Amino acid sequence: MLTSQRKQRILEQLLKEGQVLSKDLSVRFEVSEDTVRRDLRELAAEGRLQRVHGGALPSSSATATFSERKSLKTDAKRKVAQKGAELISSGQVVIIDGGTTTSELIACLPDDLRITVVTHSPSIALGLIEHPSIEVILIGGRLFKHSVVTVGAATIEGIGKIQADIFFMGVTGVHAEAGLTTGDYEEACIKRAFSGRAAETVVLVSPEKINAASPFVIGDLGLIDTIVVDSGADENWVRSIEEKGVTVMKA
Repeated sequence: MLTSQRKQRILEQLLKEGQVLSKDLSVRFEVSEDTVRRDLRELAAEGRLQRVHGGALPSSSATATFSERKSLKTDAKRKVAQKGAELISSGQVVIIDGGTTTSELIACLPDDLRITVVTHSPSIALGLIEHPSIEVILIGGRLFKHSVVTVGAATIEGIGKIQADIFFMGVTGVHAEAGLTTGDYEEACIKRAFSGRAAETVVLVSPEKINAASPFVIGDLGLIDTIVVDSGADENWVRSIEEKGVTVMKA
C-alpha cells in the first residue's frame, strides 16, 4: 500500500470511529509503529488530525482566525445560540466567553432581559452596547488578537472577584475521552478560571467542534454541566457525552 493510500485509510477510520491508535494501525496495515507515527506526524502537520498519546483524534477546524470562523456553520451556530439563550433568566450574572457562537448568543437576548454580563471579549462587550437592560463588565488584560479576548495575570485577577450564575464557555473541540480543548494555552487557563467562578457552565457546540480536539486541554467533561448542540448531532456522540454525566440539549 502506498503511503498516500495508507494516510487516506487512517483519515477514513478516524472519521468513522472518532479516534485511532498507533498500535492498531500498525497491525492493520502491517507496518511498524514508527511508520504509523510518521504518517500521523505528517497528517498533523497538514492540520488533518490532532496527535495524542498512543494515536490521534480528529482535528478541530474551529482554531482558524476569528474572521475565518465567522463563516463556519453559521446556521447551526444561530440555532444553538438561540437554544442557549433560553437558559438565561433576568437578574443573573452571566459570564460570556469570546467566540463566534457566543456572538450569536448575545444577538438572541431579548430587549427586556435584565442581567449583568461579565466578559473578557471586547467584541462581546461592544455587541451589547445598544442593549437597553444589560450591564456589561469588561475584564482587562493583554489582548490575544487571534480570538479577540484578554488573557494574562490581570485577567485572572479580575475573574477571581466574580460570583456568576452561569458561564457560556467557548471551546474548539468536545470529545468524550479528550474532553474540552482549545487552540491556545493561556485561553485554556482563562476558561478554567471562569468555570470555577460560575454555578453552572454551558458549552454551545457547533458541528465542527463535535468529536474533535485541539492541542490544549481546558478540562474533562466533568468541568461542565450542559452542552447545547444542533438537532442533527450524531447520536453515538451524544450518548457518549451523556454517559459522562453531562446534560445534552438539542436546538
